[in-house]
Amino acid sequence: MASSTAAVFMAGSVATGRVFGANDRMNVAVIGVNGRGGSHIDGFGGKSDSDVVTLCDPDSKALARRSKQVEKLSGNAPTLTADIREVLQDDSIDAISIATPNHWHSLAAIWGLQAGKHVYVEKPLSHNVWEGRQLAELAKQSDKVCMHGTQSRSDATWLRDINLMHSGFIGKLHMAKGFTYKTGNRVAIGHREPGQAVPENLDWTLWQGPSKDHDYSSNYVHYTWHWYWEYGNGETGNQGVHQMDIAAWGLNRGLPTGVYSAGGRYHWDDDAETPNTQISTFTYEDGATLVFEVRNYGSYEEAGSLTTGNTFWGADGYYVQGKGFFDKKHNPIPIPEEVDVPDTKGNWQNFTNSVLHGAHNFAPAEAGHEACVHCHLGNTAYRLQRSLEFDPKTETFKGDKEANKMLSRQYRKGFEVPKIV
Repeated sequence: MASSTAAVFMAGSVATGRVFGANDRMNVAVIGVNGRGGSHIDGFGGKSDSDVVTLCDPDSKALARRSKQVEKLSGNAPTLTADIREVLQDDSIDAISIATPNHWHSLAAIWGLQAGKHVYVEKPLSHNVWEGRQLAELAKQSDKVCMHGTQSRSDATWLRDINLMHSGFIGKLHMAKGFTYKTGNRVAIGHREPGQAVPENLDWTLWQGPSKDHDYSSNYVHYTWHWYWEYGNGETGNQGVHQMDIAAWGLNRGLPTGVYSAGGRYHWDDDAETPNTQISTFTYEDGATLVFEVRNYGSYEEAGSLTTGNTFWGADGYYVQGKGFFDKKHNPIPIPEEVDVPDTKGNWQNFTNSVLHGAHNFAPAEAGHEACVHCHLGNTAYRLQRSLEFDPKTETFKGDKEANKMLSRQYRKGFEVPKIV
């Protein structure tokens, strides 16, 4: 890392970027391209107002594969690099779009903002509570856009229906439930022998970044890192953060004061650490409740249920995702014709419009932080196997040193998340 770049990162100052004109395009670097990064390339590549000009990933095979995807979209070969720090020194790049494993999200986003880049960061915003707060605070201070990858924040139906709930359409809400019953690549990952050699195509140090140094395992790379606490946040912080965000957004109570979580990794004999079945319950200062359920094993569409979804209960009725509003006698409540559907262009275009034209940021870092704190609290209660009391103002656990140690982590030298607040 060049010393000048390090100074920018460590000082916490925010560099400035170029000012856009009416016909400008946003130049994007996608950071992390193996999995979800492909969607980021499709979202920004070869558009009239945006293009992907750089790809960054410590896996050279992934870079080569995704480079072809970019060339097909735009006709131009992107710059390829393994190190995000090289990307951030390129003044021609306006925005970075982060699709790395979870343990990199906050640091990459903070570095991006400090280097004067706009930032789109995949869910979850953070790997732990403390680093998410640092990113959310820096985003408030910055004149750059920082948008979280919870796409439902850019969904017209959710925008309309949650606005209705907040206006009292079914009375004061007292409970929300979010759930995800995903299968697909959520399977037993088996056991791997220790002492595996790092593949020649992978820079293992850069892949680990801010995490502790561990011996390489093919069970980490790629995707199955989700099921290890060192790199991922389990299914609650994977698909679950989408539904958790909706539940917390709709309930509109901020952060909880209490949490309990139970479950396990049932039936699968493998090396993974995170549960495939988990139920977390959150309580708030006024007694409201949020219940969140994760299941990767068993039946998934019982009684016609969605595989992911949200439900809300209020004093005068309830709301079911995909079905609408109902009164207490289960009669549908029609939405008045005069209620407008918000003007949203989807998450990718909304980000582009925010950067180029100063349009509304539908998923700001603070909202992403709130959703992620719920996920982290549920996982902490699960790992400690006890109920926890939480102080929303200080974002710490009350009288629990063991739980408070899990609010952050020890970062690798050179990859420390900087303290903003």
